[in-house]
Amino acid sequence: MSASDTATQALDRLRVAVVGAGAIGGVLGARLQQAGHDVVFLARGATLAALETRGLILESIDGDLTLPTVQVTDDPKRVGVVDVVLVCVKATQVAHVAPSLQPMVGPATAVIPLQNGVEASALLSAALGDAHVREGLGRVLVEQVGPGHIRHTAVTPIIEYGPRAGAPSTSAAYRQIPRFAAALRGAGLVAVLPEDMGVAQWEKFLFIEPIGAVGAAARVPFGIVRSIPETRALVDRALHEIHAVGQAVGVAWPADAIARVWARYDSLPPDGFTSLQRDLMADRPSEFDAQTGAVVRIGRAHGVATPVHDALYAVLLPTAQRANQ
Repeated sequence: MSASDTATQALDRLRVAVVGAGAIGGVLGARLQQAGHDVVFLARGATLAALETRGLILESIDGDLTLPTVQVTDDPKRVGVVDVVLVCVKATQVAHVAPSLQPMVGPATAVIPLQNGVEASALLSAALGDAHVREGLGRVLVEQVGPGHIRHTAVTPIIEYGPRAGAPSTSAAYRQIPRFAAALRGAGLVAVLPEDMGVAQWEKFLFIEPIGAVGAAARVPFGIVRSIPETRALVDRALHEIHAVGQAVGVAWPADAIARVWARYDSLPPDGFTSLQRDLMADRPSEFDAQTGAVVRIGRAHGVATPVHDALYAVLLPTAQRANQ
C-alpha cells in the first residue's frame, strides 16, 4: 500500500455543507476540500456562476490555493444529508435560510453557525431543533474580493464551537464535535472547544462590534480610530455598554475582558477594517442589525442603557437601509 493510500485510509472523511461561499465560507470550504473532505458549497447568483465555471480561488497567508472544480448548488435538497452544516451567510440572512437547510439535516448532523453576533444559533435552533445546532464563531481576517475569489490576509482561521446552553448532550449530532475538530486541524485550521461557548460568543461580539461601529461612523481604519483620543474614548464607552448588556443576560465575563480587547485592538493592522465597516462604507448589505442593532435591542429588553450605541445606530441606520434597498 502506498503512502497516499495509507493517508486516504486514515482520513475520517466528513461530508460538509458550506452555506454561503463568501469570505469565511470560502476559506474554510477550500481548506477542508484540500484536506480530502467531501465539501459542497451552497451559493447563489454571481458566486454560484463563478464556482460552477472556474472553481474557487484563495489568496492566503497560509498558502494560495486554486480549486478548479468544486461541488456547488443553490438547492439544499440536491445536497442530501451531511455530517456538518457550516452556516456562513451574513447574520441578517440566517432567519431566512434556516428552514431551507432541513433536507441536509439527518439524525447525526451538527449545524454550526459562524456569524458575527449573538443571535444566530437561536434562530437556527428554532428551525432545525436543539439536538442539531451548536454554538460557533470564527476568527480570521478574510474578504471576498470577487465572486469565488477569497483573500485571506491575517490570522490562520480559528473556529470555536461547542454545545448550546441547555441543548441535549446525548444526541448523535453531539458526537460530531470532536470529529469536526480533527477535520479542521487536519486541514491546517485551528479548532477550539471552549468550556463555555456563551462567554466565547460574547467575547467575540465585544471585540468585533465597538471598533467596527465607531470606525464605520468615522469612516476610518483601525489605526486612526484607536489613535485619536476622542474616538478611542468612544470605543471604550461602547465596550462598557456591551459588557453591561452581556452581564444582564448572564455572561460570566472574565475580569480582564475589556483590557484584553484593547490589547487586541492595539495590535490590529493600522489600515484594517472589520467586515461591518467595509460593507457599510461600500454601501453593501451588512450585519449592522445583528451587531449594533442587537446591542440596542438586547439592552432595551433587559433595561440596560446604551446611549453610545443608540447614537451609532441612528447615525448608521440610513446607510444600512440604503444598501438593502
